[in-house]
Amino acid sequence: MAEAFHFELVSPERLLLSEQVTEVVVPGTEGYMTVMAHHAPLMATVKPGVVTVKTPDGKPDSYVVFGGFVDVTPDGCTLLAESAVHVTDIKADELQNRIKDAREDFEDATTREQKAKAEDLLGQLTTLQEAIKAA
Repeated sequence: MAEAFHFELVSPERLLLSEQVTEVVVPGTEGYMTVMAHHAPLMATVKPGVVTVKTPDGKPDSYVVFGGFVDVTPDGCTLLAESAVHVTDIKADELQNRIKDAREDFEDATTREQKAKAEDLLGQLTTLQEAIKAA
């Protein structure tokens, strides 16, 4: 059985989760990463996606995050999300509004950098939408 470690998921509104887990899968900007006990220290940027945690009894739980940072130490993991909710609490219309805003940002972009940033966010949000449908 995998060893447990402390994980916290924090958004500006509230502390969503603070408990012992055996595994956390985080949507990093460089790709999804799995964090387990005694992981090497790292800090990474988080993209919009689904964070999955596994409790010591083996039950998975999922949260939707809209960006942020993750801080991993050998003793634990803290994810500071720009915005986060439990996957069952995500409102389809809220996600659709974020996608609409990202499309508008892409269309309104005047520089190559702005277009690339808006296109990246749009891609992340549509991927997130598909991941939620599959969950």
